Amino acid sequence: MKYPKFLGANGTIGLVAPSFGCTFEPYKSCMDAAIERFKGMGYSIVEGPNCRKDDGIGISSTPLNCGTELTEYYCSSDNDMLISCGGGELMCETLDYVDFDAVKNAAPKWYMGYSDNTNFTFLLNTICDVASIYGPSIGAFGAEYLHQALLDSIKAFTGELDKVSGYDMFELESLKDEEHPLVSYNLTEKKELKLFSGEAAVNRLPQFTGRITGGCLDCLANLVGTKYDKVAEFNRRYSDEGVIWFLEACDLNVMSIRRALWNLDRAGWFENTKGFIIGRPLAAWKEEMMGLDQYNAVTGILGKYNVPIVMDADVGHIAPAMPIISGAMATVGTDMGNITIEYNLK
Repeated sequence: MKYPKFLGANGTIGLVAPSFGCTFEPYKSCMDAAIERFKGMGYSIVEGPNCRKDDGIGISSTPLNCGTELTEYYCSSDNDMLISCGGGELMCETLDYVDFDAVKNAAPKWYMGYSDNTNFTFLLNTICDVASIYGPSIGAFGAEYLHQALLDSIKAFTGELDKVSGYDMFELESLKDEEHPLVSYNLTEKKELKLFSGEAAVNRLPQFTGRITGGCLDCLANLVGTKYDKVAEFNRRYSDEGVIWFLEACDLNVMSIRRALWNLDRAGWFENTKGFIIGRPLAAWKEEMMGLDQYNAVTGILGKYNVPIVMDADVGHIAPAMPIISGAMATVGTDMGNITIEYNLK
């Protein structure tokens, strides 16, 4: 696994929009405020040509424009790292226009984003053998008050984060809107992890270690079986270490979560697993459907591996979310009702 250089003082952050751009509120004001915050911290900002476009379908511009921007900015020496402008819906369509050979041969560079950006954060790991950061898009850093999760994300790409823990509270309903674009997280819910060993709920799990990768299940289920599916090769490369999978869902209901996991399972993705970290599901939170809920939707498929499963973790679409250094070696602990991930960049 190759690790990029961390962003140094006075470094340059490149912004790209392979998924949505920031053309309407509250996203436009959020990005503008984030740019000013990073400039105030001493960093320079360079924007890709699609960051303020909305002529695409489910993405900022055409798949060709988005794929070209991503390749050029990743390979460019004019920026030191990349942060995505946002999530979206159809970033998968850009992949045919991303030059993965060029990306693989370029100097490794931190790329940070989540949700639809799984289409690059995950493929950097599995195709290019380069670590990435599954973390917030640029607009999150425009908030009036930066939650610890956002401070942790900055530490992740500046080299100050070797361990991250979950957070006490989370939000179910954001107060951010067009009139209040910079409002901070609306933390109303107490975080409670659900722990499973196989299919059985438990009060405590042993530590587990492996190479961590994963992302948004909506996207991963779409990649399986395509020419971009290099998970078998990834599993072989890291067979001695094993893989910790972090997974979270956006639009999927509980039935869709179970179907998606069945799909990845039958494709052999989890054959080398050492454990799972499952984020709070956005659409399926506390949903029940024909005897299925967010928990047995997961354990009914993954329980057979008899490895630790941490559920309702601070990962994904329900803020706040821990930054995941995807591709790193990770040791996961769940003491005192919280999750801690210790990273080892080897």
